[in-house]
Amino acid sequence: MAASTNTQVIFIKRPTAMPVPAETFRVAHAAVPQPKDGQVLVRSLYLSLDPAMRGWMNDTRSYIPPVAIGDVMRAQVIAEVVTSTVGKFKKGDIVTGSAGWQEYAAMDAKELKHIPLPPGLSIPEAFCLLNMTGMTAYFGMLAVGKPKPGETVVVSGAAGATGSLAAQIAKAQGCRVIGIAGGAEKCRYLTEALGLDAAVDYRSPTFKKDLAAVTPNYIDVFFDNVGGDVLDAVLVRLAKGARIPLCGAISQYNTRSPRGPANYLTLIAQRATMQGFIVFDYAPEFRKAAEDLIRWHKEGKVKVAVHIVDGLTQAPEALLMLFTGKNQGKLLVRVAEPSTQSRL
Repeated sequence: MAASTNTQVIFIKRPTAMPVPAETFRVAHAAVPQPKDGQVLVRSLYLSLDPAMRGWMNDTRSYIPPVAIGDVMRAQVIAEVVTSTVGKFKKGDIVTGSAGWQEYAAMDAKELKHIPLPPGLSIPEAFCLLNMTGMTAYFGMLAVGKPKPGETVVVSGAAGATGSLAAQIAKAQGCRVIGIAGGAEKCRYLTEALGLDAAVDYRSPTFKKDLAAVTPNYIDVFFDNVGGDVLDAVLVRLAKGARIPLCGAISQYNTRSPRGPANYLTLIAQRATMQGFIVFDYAPEFRKAAEDLIRWHKEGKVKVAVHIVDGLTQAPEALLMLFTGKNQGKLLVRVAEPSTQSRL
C-alpha cells in the first residue's frame, strides 16, 4: 500500500554559477497523487543525476523547455509500478520515465517504458546501459564520430557515465582509445578496468605534453564531454578529417560567460568537423542500439559502473559531484528498494 505523503525536492531559484543546494532547492511534502485513466502511479527507486540537469535550470532556448520555478526537479527515474489503469503496466513492474525528484508520481502510460534486465546486469546497470546514457554514448560515437578500425579515438570525461561507455564502444570497433580524466586513480581505472590503451590526467601540469605523447599519429575522433581547456588542447592534435561529437561541455556549465574554443582554426587546416547531437533524434534506432550494447556487454567488451548515493533529500548535494569530479560511472540517488512484489 502506498504511503500517504510524497516527499519532493522543488526547484526554487535559477543559479547563475555552481548551484547552492539550500538556495536552489527545497524539500516539500505533498499528498501521494492518484492516477487518472491512462495513468500509472509509480514509486521512485533511483534518480538519475546527469550533467544536462544544469542546463535545464537555465531560462534559455534549448532542446527542451527549462524546469519551471516551483516544479519538482526534472529527472529520469527508475521506478516501480504501484497501481495502474493501463493493462501493459502491472503492479511491481520496473519502469523508467521522467518522474522527477520525488517519491511518487502519477504518469501518463505513454511516458513510461519497461527496463529490460539482461542476464548479468543489476537494475541500475541495465538502466545506465540501455537508457539515455548508453544511447548517448552509442549514437554520439558511432553515428557522429564514425570511428574506423585502427583510428585513434580520444574521450574526455572518460571515467564518467557516458564517457566510459563511449570509450568502450570505440574499443569494440577496433580503435586505439585514449581517455582523459581527472586524477591518477581514474586514469588507472580507465586502463586497468576498462582496457583503454592509455589515459591522460587533465589536472597534471604536463597534460598537453602527455596528450601529445600518446597521440603521435594525431586524433581521428574526439568525443567531448568537457569543453574548455581540454577541448582546446585536443584541437591542436587533430588528424586530417577528424570528427568531434559534442556531447557536452561540463567545464562551462557553471560559468557566467561560457567561452568557446580558442583553437578552432585547426578545424579548417585539418578539414575536421565538430557536430552537436541530441540523443532523442535517434529514438527510432534505439532497439538496434540496445541489441548491440547487450551483445558487447555479454562478450565482455563493455562494462558498466554505477555510483550510488542514498536518500532523496541528498540529491541536491549529490548533483554537485558531477561538476567536482567526485563520481566514477553513472551517478544515481537511491530513494527506495524494490518491493518483494517487483516484476524484474
